[in-house]
Amino acid sequence: MLLKQRLFCFIAASLMISSISAQKPASTSYQSFIPEHWKVLKTTQGDLNADGLPDLAVIIEDTDPKKIVLNENLGSDKLNLNPRKLMVLLQSQQGYQLAASNQSLPTEGDADAPCLADPLGEGETLVIQKGLLKISFHYWLSCGSWYVTNQTYTFKYQNHAFKLIGLDSNDFHRASGDISARSINFLTGKIKSTSGENEFSETAQPVKVEWSKLKNKYSLSLEQIQFNEHDEFE
Repeated sequence: MLLKQRLFCFIAASLMISSISAQKPASTSYQSFIPEHWKVLKTTQGDLNADGLPDLAVIIEDTDPKKIVLNENLGSDKLNLNPRKLMVLLQSQQGYQLAASNQSLPTEGDADAPCLADPLGEGETLVIQKGLLKISFHYWLSCGSWYVTNQTYTFKYQNHAFKLIGLDSNDFHRASGDISARSINFLTGKIKSTSGENEFSETAQPVKVEWSKLKNKYSLSLEQIQFNEHDEFE
C-alpha cells in the first residue's frame, strides 16, 4: 500500500511539472534569439501570417573588434566588416519562433569599395506593411561614382515560407540628375521600366514607361536571396 501511495504521488507530481512546463512560453522575448556579442540594428513589428499577433523582423550585427580594420585608401579611416543577419520571428501564444533568416546582408563597410556608405544607414530599411516584409538598401559612394541606387525587396509569407514577390530599384545620377527605375512583380512575371525623369529639370519631362516579361520564373525564399551580390533577374 505504501509503495502504491508513493508511486501515485510521484506520477501526480510529474504530471504537475509537465503541465507547468507546457504552459510556459518558449521565448517571450526576441532577445533570446540574439547570439552573444551581437547587437540589434533595426526592428519592426507587424502581422505577417494573418493570425492577429504582431510578428517581428530584426537585423543584428556582430561586434567582433577584429572585424573593424584600418583603411589606407579613400573613404573612412576604419571599416566595420562585421557580418549582419536578418531574422523573422513569428509570434504565437507560446512566444516567438524563428521562421526565416538571412546572413547575406551588406556590411557597414566594404573593403572592395571603401567609399561606399552604409547601405542600411538611411531611411526606413526594414518595414512590415499590409502583411508584407520589405527590406531596403541605399547605395552611394563618396568617391568613384556619381550614381545613387535604391533597392527594395518585398516578401510575402505563403506555404510556410517568405517568398520574394517584388523587387523595386531606382538609379539617380548626381551630376546629370537623370532618374531611372525598374519594378519586378514575381507573381505576374511583369517588369515595369521607367526613364526620362530628371531631378534638376525646371520643367516636367516626358516619362518613358516600358513593360516586359521575365524570361524565367522565379520562386525564391528569403533564405535564398544574396542581398550583397545584387542579383540580376532576366
